[in-house]
Amino acid sequence: MRIRWIAVAALALAFFAAAGDAAAQEGPVYVAYYWRAKPGKTAEYNAYIREYAEPIDEAARQSGAFEEVRTYLAPPPSDGQTPEWTHLRVFKLKNAAAADALGAALDAATRKLRTPEQQKAASERSAGLRDFVRQERWTELR
Repeated sequence: MRIRWIAVAALALAFFAAAGDAAAQEGPVYVAYYWRAKPGKTAEYNAYIREYAEPIDEAARQSGAFEEVRTYLAPPPSDGQTPEWTHLRVFKLKNAAAADALGAALDAATRKLRTPEQQKAASERSAGLRDFVRQERWTELR
């Protein structure tokens, strides 16, 4: 009898874990990009985001690629150490499939708004302004 209850409990846990995984795949997904502005380049990188990245983001958003994007700035370090990141850009997407397609959607919006020459110049400019730190994918606990 005790073994049967343990088996039932294990099956119930497996069911709820699978349901939770499915819910995480179907609910909103957040893709976070961490960047570090090069020393002395924070103001220039802020301008780059406003002038170059935000119009591309808006074109991608209007095409349905994501729901919203927010850019967060790291607080100045109190200990004088260089922060791990200075800029965090978080995209909110409808689900995991949309998160999987985000890069391609941003690339398509870039091609729509910018010539290859403009893209190359922007790539060179951004390389002098920032370093990529990491990308993360988040879901909400519901």
